[in-house]
Amino acid sequence: MTLISAAIILLLIMDPFGNMVTINTLLTEIPAAKRRRIILRETLIAYGILLAFLVGGNPLLSFFGVTPSTLSISGGIVLFLIALGMVFPDRSSAMPTRLDADPFIVPIAMPLIAGPSAIAALLVFAKSDPQLLWKWLGALTLATTITGLILWISPWLFQRLGRRGALAVERLMGMLLIILSVQMMLDGVAQYLQS
Repeated sequence: MTLISAAIILLLIMDPFGNMVTINTLLTEIPAAKRRRIILRETLIAYGILLAFLVGGNPLLSFFGVTPSTLSISGGIVLFLIALGMVFPDRSSAMPTRLDADPFIVPIAMPLIAGPSAIAALLVFAKSDPQLLWKWLGALTLATTITGLILWISPWLFQRLGRRGALAVERLMGMLLIILSVQMMLDGVAQYLQS
């Protein structure tokens, strides 16, 4: 897997267009300028969380004896479930509809940007080729930067696309992520059968 393909997978998982709808709905009472500052801060926090899992997550999993094939299959399953949620959204039970105060870490940095599927994907990448940690770091940095830029302009973009347009983009990204998650599961099964 190349740096660009890994970054695209992470970008699809971070789902900036779907999160744009959720974040702007949550922060609807906050002025656009302050909303942008919150989004920038939360994106940087999410990057730090994902970086910590990229660097330190696999030693922890190795301690528990988790193999790359197990990680690939389980990561693919998690991605598949997240992608189904993107294609058939029903977030009303998972997320509040409005925030009364300035959010800090939860729910924007984690789980919206640095969610379990992004963490699982990074762990799969790092476990598949630990010698190329710089490549996974580059992919993470690129994907987080693009996600942060999309979310930073999201008040303006959300206004232009409208709720229905943003949901349509999210569903398209969900379909692409379903394909990628199935491929990740098949790769894990192939690794398991070869070992």
